[in-house]
Amino acid sequence: MPTSNPIGARASLGPGLPDYVPLAALAGEVDLEGAPVTIKILLENVLRHAGRGIVTEADLRRLAGWRPGAGGNAEIPFVPARVILQDFTGVPAVVDLAAMRDAMAALGGDPGRVNPLVPADLVIDHSVQVDHFGTADSFAFNVTREYERNGERYQLLRWAQRAFTGLRVVPPGTGIVHQVNLEHLATVVTVAEEDGRSLAFPDTLVGTDSHTTMINALGVLGYGVGGIEAEAVLLGQPLYLPMPHVVGVRLRGALPKGATATDLVLTVTERLRMLGVVGSFVEFAGDGLAGLALADRATISNMSPEFGATATIFPIDDETLAYLRLTGRSAELVDLVEHYAKAQSLWRLPGAGPEFDVVMELDLASVEPSLAGPKRPQDRVPVPQTRASFESAFPGVLPASGAPAAAPGEVRNGSVVIAAITSCTNTSNPTVMVGAGLLAAKAVARGLQVNPAVKTSLAPGSRAVTAYLERAGLTAPLAALGFALAGYGCTTCIGNSGPLNEAVARQIEEHGLTAVAVLSGNRNFEGRIHPLARASYLASPPLVVAYALAGRIDIDLSSEPLGVGSDDAPVFLADLWPSAEEVRATIAGAIDGELFRSAYASVFEGDARWRALPIPEGDRYAWDAESTYIANPPFFAHMTLTPEPVRDIDGARVLAWLGDSVTTDHISPAGSIAAWSPAGAWLQQHGVGPLDFNSYGARRGHHEVMMRGTFGNIRLRNRLVDGKEGPYTLRFPTGSETFIYDAAMTYQAEGVPSIVLAGREYGSGSSRDWAAKGTRLLGIRAVIAESFERIHRSNLVGMGVLALQFQPGESAASLGLTGREAYSIVGLADSLAPRARLTVVATADDADGGRETRFEVECRLDGAIEVEYYRQGGILPAVLRRIARESGAV
Repeated sequence: MPTSNPIGARASLGPGLPDYVPLAALAGEVDLEGAPVTIKILLENVLRHAGRGIVTEADLRRLAGWRPGAGGNAEIPFVPARVILQDFTGVPAVVDLAAMRDAMAALGGDPGRVNPLVPADLVIDHSVQVDHFGTADSFAFNVTREYERNGERYQLLRWAQRAFTGLRVVPPGTGIVHQVNLEHLATVVTVAEEDGRSLAFPDTLVGTDSHTTMINALGVLGYGVGGIEAEAVLLGQPLYLPMPHVVGVRLRGALPKGATATDLVLTVTERLRMLGVVGSFVEFAGDGLAGLALADRATISNMSPEFGATATIFPIDDETLAYLRLTGRSAELVDLVEHYAKAQSLWRLPGAGPEFDVVMELDLASVEPSLAGPKRPQDRVPVPQTRASFESAFPGVLPASGAPAAAPGEVRNGSVVIAAITSCTNTSNPTVMVGAGLLAAKAVARGLQVNPAVKTSLAPGSRAVTAYLERAGLTAPLAALGFALAGYGCTTCIGNSGPLNEAVARQIEEHGLTAVAVLSGNRNFEGRIHPLARASYLASPPLVVAYALAGRIDIDLSSEPLGVGSDDAPVFLADLWPSAEEVRATIAGAIDGELFRSAYASVFEGDARWRALPIPEGDRYAWDAESTYIANPPFFAHMTLTPEPVRDIDGARVLAWLGDSVTTDHISPAGSIAAWSPAGAWLQQHGVGPLDFNSYGARRGHHEVMMRGTFGNIRLRNRLVDGKEGPYTLRFPTGSETFIYDAAMTYQAEGVPSIVLAGREYGSGSSRDWAAKGTRLLGIRAVIAESFERIHRSNLVGMGVLALQFQPGESAASLGLTGREAYSIVGLADSLAPRARLTVVATADDADGGRETRFEVECRLDGAIEVEYYRQGGILPAVLRRIARESGAV
């Protein structure tokens, strides 16, 4: 470290501007010009908090020692400036906080101490469904149904807004959390009062949604965490990061004609998945950034989870300032951001950029029009190869090339039945939204129509989008093709696609057809978008319109006509595709700062229905025992100030043996609840009919529903039942087939622990905390996988579930395991430490010869703080005990 102590250093940004904590105080130790932006933001965070009781000078020394390629095992504390939440994850977070107040009272502490210490914004965006589509009244109809289904949940959020300080709620029908954050909430630089003076520092955050990373496009460091970690942050607990591994992506050149930001992000996702960046911070650099618009950057940052990165940040530059002006931020804020970024060496300079641990070069000119699918976002498909990709995934089902076109309303294998312009990933980008509108206008002018078998919808991430589409005269042509406004929310991207037309659904089910969804979203895991759309492709909004017009996926849009115009001439995609000049001119004439200021003028007020909701009284929530939406969870039941000692796990049974790329959607689905499922049966037993089930996502405030839905995905394949799809398993030692939930309850009643065996990339996808909460409530003590995705591994640890990793090159199959054995995990009681080697002993039943298989696993408690969380039974019990002691509980 420099000879002078940098802790406590302050400097002024200039006359009339606030003070700041100068990174220049570390100049003798850190190369500020050569260090990645990621490292500099984290350094400022540690430096600003050092010496205040949580962050120490030793933490600062460790992070200041970062060097490209050097690695290291240090844990770095990170104190985010704020937290964002959406309602699917926000409701269970509020339920947990309410339950913690009750638990605090039971421990003898002050319930009022359970209160956010960090500002938080919760945006309600995950509950609206596309029940009605294609008409002018679709939006009003869908919002009405949203309130009918979710009134009780929304009352809880209204209570929380009043009961907890620092929590703001953006009501339904406003927008998607990440787009609202990008366009309005984020400040890039935050100013707070400290010791009587104004202090400027980077806007940083975590969010209870994996796509929180979208905000990195503004140079704001933010990423997704589970609700469990977010609650800990709200209560003043820092997050602990391993020494950052920073992957640089150096851009050169410019996007070619016809390529969009969506094509670019699908290329980046494919390339970075191949490189392997799980758990890494990705940072873009290079002179190619000069021509990459901020909205294009946001599309890339948004899809960080799809290529596995913790975050994907862009440096601050002139384009950042231009976007702040475009979206109506004040001139004073823009001036502050520029001064601060330049003073702290956060401003992008021409050239190759910083040094990184690993570098990937990308020539923007190599990007080509693409989709991704039909089952994973990293499986990029150039437009001419779409038919081949479908045939590879679903061989032998497509009609022969040249077959007559489907009749109106007819569904075949490969028919597009959902075409959705959805998700903040792309609706935040005026270039592709205006492009879709211009393409629609040209299609309407040529007399093209969409097959009525296609369910079309438009669900943008903010009201600003519909405002500029209307200004540009593009609302009408989009609506003419069925892309009428369906809602402001995540809708189809998260599986809230609503029902298909009955005749369409009947054809698919009766003939076992493989139908297709095409959407401008960020995820297309099997079974996610709609149960009847086995194939799903991600595409830019203009391509979504194009495939809606084509009505089928087995078409080469680069050479085959979309259809026949009113003049009986074939119409090709090239005939409709708008030029870059057309798009730019339309944007210039339709979008300005006043449009965004108007769109967000009343962002927290809500409509009359929101304002009329009754607000429950009291600082402690009044639980309703009859509710099927909200319940006091059992996470803190019988909790004491001193945790039980850690013991080895003995005689555990395998509840599920799963393959590669098992997502949190497989573990804890967000979509529809089947009437025959354990969750459906419970709801019916409690007087809820199937038409009123709503979705798993909407019922995350009730543990009885969610634990029954854990591993409830209809596309789950458990090898214990020979890959049969659905929530099934074998219960041992009898080997009888049953629901996973029922087997788990039997094991718990018998005092038998359970485990899960899995392959690579276990827990990919959403930051779904119920994928870990449900795992814990089923009595699963450990998950043994070949590798884990970052957020889910952290969530498992946060719930006190062991994440164990097979040794490189080993798997359940290579070790000759059958999943029928009884498993013991040895070493927890006396040798638990970060990344410890533990021994697993799998003993076959007597009927299988009683063979014993011993193998070693790596304990994925990655740092000392995670070991402590595990000893405490999870992060929330650890935080609750700390607060209880501080408030005088004994």
